[in-house]
Amino acid sequence: AASLPGRCESGKLGFSLSRNHVLPMIPFSVLDLAPIVEGGDAAQSFRNSLDLARHAERWGYRRYWLAEHHSMPGIASSATAVLMGYIAGGTSSILIGAGGIMLPNHSPLVVAEQFGTLESLYPGRIELGLGRAPGSDMATARALRRHLDTDPDEFPRDVAELMAYFEPAKPGQTVRAVPGEGLKIPIWILGSSLFGAQLAAAYGLPYAFASHFAPAQMMDAIALYRQLFRPSPRLDKPYVMLGFNVFAADTDEEARLLATSAQQSFLNLRAGRPSRLPPPVEGFYEKGIGPTERAVLQQVLACSAIGSPDTVRRTIQDFIARTGADELIITSHIYDHAARLRSYQIAAEVRESLR
Repeated sequence: AASLPGRCESGKLGFSLSRNHVLPMIPFSVLDLAPIVEGGDAAQSFRNSLDLARHAERWGYRRYWLAEHHSMPGIASSATAVLMGYIAGGTSSILIGAGGIMLPNHSPLVVAEQFGTLESLYPGRIELGLGRAPGSDMATARALRRHLDTDPDEFPRDVAELMAYFEPAKPGQTVRAVPGEGLKIPIWILGSSLFGAQLAAAYGLPYAFASHFAPAQMMDAIALYRQLFRPSPRLDKPYVMLGFNVFAADTDEEARLLATSAQQSFLNLRAGRPSRLPPPVEGFYEKGIGPTERAVLQQVLACSAIGSPDTVRRTIQDFIARTGADELIITSHIYDHAARLRSYQIAAEVRESLR
């Protein structure tokens, strides 16, 4: 059995699914956290990301997303748009996106110009996911924004302003995104609470939920989004993509060992000591931490498949059947690059087996 079997719902554990349940084959995508490992550096992280993207393209993943984080010693994707350009330039067909850009950190016009530039360079391949979290601690957020004076309506207004910059320019319009205007860049709303679900539904946008690290409100958010969704020129019906952790290897034992790197990293972050991604530690989950730490990991990393191909297949099948996800975006936060590639390869093979 996997170390962290999870229901991904309010920290509850366990599954219930009929073996005769027939599942649709849904797309799988990649969320690359661009890990900087202990003993490595950002340059190595970028080379590994490009290598993973090229493999993911061959293995049939639909999209490859990178996320904005700041002041995090173990994550190299702070300049997200710049890194997206590097990955897009080294691949040929896979969609490249931001999962996401933390819009309160930026002027909507600057984001429109950056993504207009990317779309002009790599037409038809660029996507923009938007979040309202800082992607950092409050001190770093203040350094990014210079002030933290906001109101609850600012993020929805910024999203609307940003989308307007991608529309064709109107006569007499003085502020224009060049490049950007008139470009059909897909926009997603990201979230880990009910707020993002409501905003995505109101604007008629696809919705990506961060269940890979904040699963508590996942089921409620999915239901609310689907209930409130209003069709738009961008999307005619709800579309939900869910974050999901996969730590896959040829055996359950090896996969459990690989997962300990992410477990250590998350506990370090929770303790206020963000770190580079550490190497795996034998017995860490079972013997290296106490019941409180295990409970934290069971809650926040509940949406995880940890194990051999058969174990991963069963866990993913159950997850898709229960959530009705339209797509999974998979992260494999693994210390060894070759092992990370193998985990994504197994996940791609699992998807093929669900046909």
